[in-house]
Amino acid sequence: MILNILSIVVALGLLITFHEFGHFFVARRCGVKVLRFSVGFGKPIYRYVGKTGTEFTLAMIPLGGYVRMLDEREGNIPESLRSQAFNTKTVWQRIAIVAAGPIANFILAVFIYALVALLGVQSIAPKVGQIEQDTPMSQTQIQAGDELVSIAGESVASWEDVNLVLAGLIGKTGTIIVRYQPDGLSSLQEDSVRLNQWLVGDEPNNLIKAFGLAPWQPLILPIIAQVVEGGAAAEAGFLTGDKVLTVNDQPVANWQQFVVLVQASPSKALAVEVQRVQGLTKLSLLPNSTEQNGKVIGYAGLAVVPPKWDESLIREQYYGPFDALFYGVAQTSKMVSLTVSSIGKMLQGLISVDNLSGPITIAKVASASADSGLQSFLKFMAYLSVSLGVLNLLPIPMLDGGHLLFFGIEAIRRKPVSEKIQSMAYRVGASLLFALMAIAIFNDIARL
Repeated sequence: MILNILSIVVALGLLITFHEFGHFFVARRCGVKVLRFSVGFGKPIYRYVGKTGTEFTLAMIPLGGYVRMLDEREGNIPESLRSQAFNTKTVWQRIAIVAAGPIANFILAVFIYALVALLGVQSIAPKVGQIEQDTPMSQTQIQAGDELVSIAGESVASWEDVNLVLAGLIGKTGTIIVRYQPDGLSSLQEDSVRLNQWLVGDEPNNLIKAFGLAPWQPLILPIIAQVVEGGAAAEAGFLTGDKVLTVNDQPVANWQQFVVLVQASPSKALAVEVQRVQGLTKLSLLPNSTEQNGKVIGYAGLAVVPPKWDESLIREQYYGPFDALFYGVAQTSKMVSLTVSSIGKMLQGLISVDNLSGPITIAKVASASADSGLQSFLKFMAYLSVSLGVLNLLPIPMLDGGHLLFFGIEAIRRKPVSEKIQSMAYRVGASLLFALMAIAIFNDIARL
């Protein structure tokens, strides 16, 4: 829980601060007096007043922030300060101030991705381990051991690339081309896949699996590396170094097979034969039971000796400063395109609203990415920054995009939208945002 809290505070705190700093920086350059710069909502827990009179606060609820500027619409102001009011600035200055927040998030994402590139990008080559039946990939001649090169014209050098390309194919109808390198051959081949509103209305938990792919993994031999004290395996007499040979007289060739047998036998005795230095030993294992995804499964309390990966499948790439910056721009552009496309598909009904996520999911993903290492956490922050920038540009009143919409109309009509229409639009926008937030939080709780 502590890691969850720290991860989301660091991630959201930095992204919100950078977003609001974009507004603050451009507002000051346009001569607008900033009254308050707040990170978070609610009661302030820290307050500092700068030399220019701006009050910097850190509030209790770290789920947003705001920059409050001098504005005649919020009350009477002295004539001497009127030139510093936001509403007295030209429409183009106001557009620049409002757009600066989302743009700051995109800039931050570029630099985070650039930092990832400077640290070195490590990935696993998209070598196919298995093709699932009755899936899009089962239409092809691709076999286990082949390595994917491109999907639908997009190059893929890792499973992360594959996942991103597949995310862009949700709702796709038509034929796409998959290029691959057959195992043991140097030449490339291609095959076609026919999609028909792929995954429309579904909530895919694993796009790669839904497409029919199982990544290649090294053979994991059923050799025990650790026995959990007090667990079912410890009570059965398992020892470190044991190699599982059979379960109920059924030969066990790999660790995955053993796990499947144990999970399928909650509170059911299993006759297990293991190989030790002293010779063969027969054990009686009574797996404990637990609930996972609404299903009762068995578990033994064992850890396996980790396998060795084929080093040829581990790809590492390092970038210089300029190349890293270009990498950051390319990755940010790709994520912006994917986010915009996903929002569009959700509005068309091609992607279910069940995919919306709220603060609970963000906290879980932040914690998981932090557990996975610095690079995973940085990539998560970069994508979250892109999402924050794109969502704020949506033309919904209450968001930056809603303000930009009104200012755009003002620039065309050469007069502002009436206060009555704006007030009505803000109420509708607030209702829409609260509804979306309620759906996202409901989805979070449902996933728990």
